[in-house]
Amino acid sequence: MIERISNYRHIIWDWNGTLINDVWLVVEIMNKMLNKRNLPGIDSNRYREIFDFPVTRYYLKLGFDFSLEPFEELTVEFISEYYERFNECKLFDKAEEVLKEISDMGIGQSILSASKEDVLTEKIGYYAIGKYFCRILGLDNHYAESKVDRGKKWIAELNLNPQDVLLIGDTTHDYIVSKHIGSDCLLIASGHYSYERLVKSGVDVVSSLKEIIQV
Repeated sequence: MIERISNYRHIIWDWNGTLINDVWLVVEIMNKMLNKRNLPGIDSNRYREIFDFPVTRYYLKLGFDFSLEPFEELTVEFISEYYERFNECKLFDKAEEVLKEISDMGIGQSILSASKEDVLTEKIGYYAIGKYFCRILGLDNHYAESKVDRGKKWIAELNLNPQDVLLIGDTTHDYIVSKHIGSDCLLIASGHYSYERLVKSGVDVVSSLKEIIQV
C-alpha cells in the first residue's frame, strides 16, 4: 500500500475516525442523549451502520424529533460534552508512524475535516502531529456539514493535478468529496462507517490505518 501512496504528491487526510479513534466517545455521549429522551440506545456496530451526512439524517434515524428540539440545540448538547472529553481519545495505532513515513517520502499532507477549524487546530496541536501538515482545514461551525466546497478551494490552492492527490478518509462522504475535487480515494474501515458500507461505494478500502505501511 505504501508503494501505491508513493505515486502521489499530496495526501489529504480526514481527521475523525481516520487518524483519531473517537467512535467510542460519540456512541457513549449519544447514548446519554437518547436515554434522556427515552429513545433506544445504540452500540458501535449499529452506529457505523446509520451514521450519515448530512448529520441531520443520522439524528432522524436515531429518533430525534426536530419539531420538539431543533437540530442546532441537539448539536450543542452533543458537541459540548464531545469537546470537553475529546482528549480522552487516542490516535489510531501507527498513525504517527504512517504520517512520518509519508512525510519522509517528500509527500505533502493536509487535513480536511467537518470539524470546527479552530477546535480542530487546537486538538491536532494537543496530539503533537501538526508538523506533518502544511494546512489544517475545517469548517466555520460545528454542524458537521459537507466538506465539498472546502475541498474544492483547497485543491485549487494546492495547484496540483488532482490525480496526483489522494484523499484518505473513513466515510462515503470522503469518497464524494474526492470525486468532486478529482482526486483518488482510500477509505479506512475502522472509523465511522462499517467495512460493508464502504465497500459498496466501489472504492479501495483497508481495514485499519496500520495496513497502509504493512509490507
